[in-house]
Amino acid sequence: MVRLWLARSSSRNTRRNYEREARRFLAHAGKPLGSVRMGELQDYLASLPGSSATVALAASALKSLFTFAQEVGYLRFNIGAAVKVPPIKNTLAERIMSEADALLMIRQEPILRNRVLLTVLYGGGLRISEVCGLRWRDLTARDEAGQATVFGKGGKTWAVLLSAATWKVLTALRQDQVAKLATWSVDAPVFRSRKGGALDPSAVHRVVKAAAARAGLPGEVSAHWLRHAHASHSLDRGAPIHLVQATLGHPSVATTGRSLHARPSESSAWFLGV
Repeated sequence: MVRLWLARSSSRNTRRNYEREARRFLAHAGKPLGSVRMGELQDYLASLPGSSATVALAASALKSLFTFAQEVGYLRFNIGAAVKVPPIKNTLAERIMSEADALLMIRQEPILRNRVLLTVLYGGGLRISEVCGLRWRDLTARDEAGQATVFGKGGKTWAVLLSAATWKVLTALRQDQVAKLATWSVDAPVFRSRKGGALDPSAVHRVVKAAAARAGLPGEVSAHWLRHAHASHSLDRGAPIHLVQATLGHPSVATTGRSLHARPSESSAWFLGV
């Protein structure tokens, strides 16, 4: 049942996180899924240590599992329906770096592949999984700039126009690969590992962490910070919100609008005398 439930998600991260939560709960319960009672589920969630975000992840995962189990007829009742996911503090504002810091991370990176990787994460606003999945055939020249075809979250495919500066460094990386490799094709990954395959997410995390440390930024900086920075900085520079939404592949303008609320440009506090 757990395997069938996990197979519905196209996101590797979601599958990994949800499987961990399901296995942890079933080990705690010590009984089959169909024998678990509502009180046991509520007691389990109430006993979880950690932040509200930790509890919210577990609650969301288990609600999803019980809902699916009822939908396919494995369970007669969905005991997860009565569980409420605790609210989580929106910490997006704490995860948006300045434009100067984002550019410093990129410019201080000494390795060409990593510098281009950071440029695409920020300049294209791509997620880690989307960057790792890029192949050279996904990139197309457009006048003096270029375009990337991105396969992203939820199995969605869309096109992202890249700036002339981002396209220039991507062209330099391609030329470097062609010169160094005995065999090269358009099916090759844009960001190659030392073994020749595509970089995996853990390797991208290490590159970003090292770049952040080199720039003197907090250890919490991650690749997703660069994506948030793309949204915030482009909105600050006057980009229409629907255009930012399309570039990032957000399902709705409301998701993109979180960046506006995280960094408001005006406040009623400015009209007071204190």
